[in-house]
Amino acid sequence: MEKAKLNEFKKYATLIRKHIIEEVYNAGAGHPGGSLSCTDILTILYFHEMRINPENPKWEDRDRFVLSKGHCSPALYGALAERGFIPREHLIGFRDIESYLQGHPSMRDVPGVDMSTGSLGQGISAAVGMALAGKLLDKKDYRVYTILGDGETEEGQVWEASMAAAHYKLDNLTAFVDHNGLQIDGKITDVMSPESIEEKFKAFGWKVIRINGHDYIQIIEAIQEAIEPRLLHPVSDDLEATVEALSST
Repeated sequence: MEKAKLNEFKKYATLIRKHIIEEVYNAGAGHPGGSLSCTDILTILYFHEMRINPENPKWEDRDRFVLSKGHCSPALYGALAERGFIPREHLIGFRDIESYLQGHPSMRDVPGVDMSTGSLGQGISAAVGMALAGKLLDKKDYRVYTILGDGETEEGQVWEASMAAAHYKLDNLTAFVDHNGLQIDGKITDVMSPESIEEKFKAFGWKVIRINGHDYIQIIEAIQEAIEPRLLHPVSDDLEATVEALSST
């Protein structure tokens, strides 16, 4: 990849990190650590990978993104601001009672937010539903991306959703686990160890790619490896018939 492009990613990531620090500082509250650790992944998604249109946030053919670890909204808001979905000057109101940029992102209030999140474990379930809808209802080729925290994988719902994604062969879904080793109460291995996260996802039928989440080239290559070649496994005929019957009632 051209050095100029890598420098562009670094520039946006630096701006997003600056926004994170300012948002949390001005609010006197928030989650800077988890926000900073997923910044480079968000940078690649929003400035290289995802098919989106800031002028039409609800564009039907857009790729979808779900921040499953919704408490890391400062990073998402920073990315949305730099991508043109929301004004940069609005970031200063983060968590203010009068602001639409609350501690957890709201799909009702924030342009570019595809799913309201905050209850850990539930975001990936929403992402699975979006991916399934893309195959069965919308008949679109959009992709769905989600980011989970490693502490979040302690939630049982994460594995129910993962099992469903593998069962329905959702090759239009890509999930990142931000494996920084920490959660709010300390090290994940001390609080309630979910390890081995990698082996668990493999056991649930996922293709797992381990990367340095701050290396832009590795992030891009991992996304491409996850996408191409797509798995040519349609959902079952019975399920499709059921969904069609439900949609016609």
